Amino acid sequence: MFNRYFYNEGMRKLTVAFGTLFNSISCKTLDSSGNVTQSIRVPLAYGPKEKFMVRLDQQADLDNREFAITLPRMGFEISGIAYDPGRKLTRINKLKRVKSGSNKTYDYNYTPVPYNISYTLSIFTATAENGLQIVEQILPYFQPDYTITLNLIPELSIKRDVPIILNSVNYEDSYNGDFTTRRAVIYTLEFVAKTYLFGPATTQNIIRTVQSDTYTDTDTTNKARESRITITPSPTSADPDDDFGFTTSIQNFTDGKTFDTTDGNDS
Repeated sequence: MFNRYFYNEGMRKLTVAFGTLFNSISCKTLDSSGNVTQSIRVPLAYGPKEKFMVRLDQQADLDNREFAITLPRMGFEISGIAYDPGRKLTRINKLKRVKSGSNKTYDYNYTPVPYNISYTLSIFTATAENGLQIVEQILPYFQPDYTITLNLIPELSIKRDVPIILNSVNYEDSYNGDFTTRRAVIYTLEFVAKTYLFGPATTQNIIRTVQSDTYTDTDTTNKARESRITITPSPTSADPDDDFGFTTSIQNFTDGKTFDTTDGNDS
């Protein structure tokens, strides 16, 4: 089962999409007349909250600005992965699509597995005003969820709507230290994305003829055939993506011969 390599990039696509939601947030500074004196696009990076906290602690002196971390800024990371049994579907359903450039084979994938991916978004600012600006640009879109569409399996044209739910918002403000110590206002937002993970895709030949044999009784040792039903597409040269019908032919038998199910020959 685990000797076949595959990588659908499902979690990577979700993580990129999650980060994209917050990569255009700005902070503005106004003068007494309401004119914009400064506009800053808030930097966004993937990384744990502790990484940014260490930088703030190590370069907390305002007199050493050459190496201090730039505020405001944001960081996000995956904080948890959990199976979601409430969205489980039957395993045997297939999602199919005719293989590109061929009308004789198709690719298919089985029903995906539901997973909840947790994300933590951390916001670091030097002033309370900047923190409020950033948070207010985020919260109105989550009521409490915001839905994005991901192209999870492009080969099969499989797209899924993934709701991203805002679970909590935490706030902390550091006042410790003297007047030369940098102040850090930190917001921590917890999200969960309800996505699906797909297994490996498989290629299979397209079934163009279906044949069914009926018998006079249920005797498994001496099967006297009664009829054979054959179904083919009409026209037989139809492409699987076309709109076509079916031709059904029924062949009846009265000779009482038995039928060998192993090779399809009369006996």
